[in-house]
Amino acid sequence: MNSNNVSRMVFCDFDGTITVEETFVAMLRHFTPERANVILPQIYYQEITLKQGVRALLEALPASAYHEIVEYTRPKAIRPGFAAFLNFVDTHQVPFVVISGGLQGMVEAVLEPFLAQIKGIHAIAVDTSGPRLKLRSPYEGDTEMVAKADILAYYQKTYGVEETIAIGDGITDWNMALAASLVFARPPLTEFMTEKGKPYIPWDTFSDIQQYLTHYLAR
Repeated sequence: MNSNNVSRMVFCDFDGTITVEETFVAMLRHFTPERANVILPQIYYQEITLKQGVRALLEALPASAYHEIVEYTRPKAIRPGFAAFLNFVDTHQVPFVVISGGLQGMVEAVLEPFLAQIKGIHAIAVDTSGPRLKLRSPYEGDTEMVAKADILAYYQKTYGVEETIAIGDGITDWNMALAASLVFARPPLTEFMTEKGKPYIPWDTFSDIQQYLTHYLAR
């Protein structure tokens, strides 16, 4: 994968996609339950943007909590078929990129055994030098802390990617899914895709995706 030109690339969400549960939401409910109970519904009902909600939740936490947050996430379960799927895309020379609306340290902690097979991880970086957490994101958008569609565009421009394959499940994946060539969606992303009239492939485990792509890539 050293070539500058890559014909296709997989872009995968983390929370609730690679992990069985929504680890980011679970973390927020654990570390800041009262604020989460107020702010999370406002995000879901689009009363505030993802960016506004995530900042309000995380930047209220003490910087000293960051290590505990990462360790809280580390043992979270990974969805079945993930390891085999990474081997599959690696064999077919299809780079695998993780894009998360959560914290970089959380993602890296869970995916530590697989880092050698992942081309890139894009998530929110954290500055712990002050009394409270400060968020940093190279791909911060108008409404998102991590503008996933912009990251797809970066890889398309940098590597000449012709086909983008998106895997996701939730609200943070909306724009990525609309921008992608091929979409694998779990609920509630499926509802959004149906509403927008964009085709998608439903899936439950990574084995389902691998089975579909086995035939798709052989065309």
